[in-house]
Amino acid sequence: MALQMRIHVPPHPFINQLLAVCRDKNTPTPIFRSAVADLGRWLAYEALRDFLPTLEVGVYTPLEMPAAATVIDSRVPLAVVPVLRAGLALLDGILPLVPSASVHHLGYARNEKTLLADCYLDRLPKVFEPETRVLILEPMLATGGTSVAVMEKILERGALVENIRIISVICAPPALQALSQRYSDLVIYSAMIDEHLNEQGYIVPGLGDAGDRAFGT
Repeated sequence: MALQMRIHVPPHPFINQLLAVCRDKNTPTPIFRSAVADLGRWLAYEALRDFLPTLEVGVYTPLEMPAAATVIDSRVPLAVVPVLRAGLALLDGILPLVPSASVHHLGYARNEKTLLADCYLDRLPKVFEPETRVLILEPMLATGGTSVAVMEKILERGALVENIRIISVICAPPALQALSQRYSDLVIYSAMIDEHLNEQGYIVPGLGDAGDRAFGT
């Protein structure tokens, strides 16, 4: 499958170990939720590496010596958009990295017959400033229905594709194909690309329903 967009799967042993914990059907809910949060932290660390603009400044050390320093430019807004419910588990690990970010919740429920996504909660701002960096948190990119709907909403509010990144735990070829066909400048960070979907639209081998497992429902 030829992709125009960029999909990054960081080859880090901590990420691989956390993914193994999430895949294991015997992992209890609190451990699963903690592992997803930790994955969010590691994946965000990678995703934000060249995403946030920086400033070169000067500081004084305790020895009263001047030193050059690089800091994140707080004038450029950062918005984090967790897709409910499972995106909340990723949010727990990411917010400590970017405590000044604004958080805008989107809630989607998948129709199990049509596999289409229905929006039941929209807390996006009326307008995103064009320079706003947007992190979409969606643990499972399966059919691509929800992720495409989320992208459309965010773009309608003024965000630019090149300023959007998706953080996912596991993604599958159908979702990547759907996103690639529409958004060639999109960048995705994921712990793994799995093989395919089953007849119910679940990622195989996957890890089950991330929302149910994260919140014990």
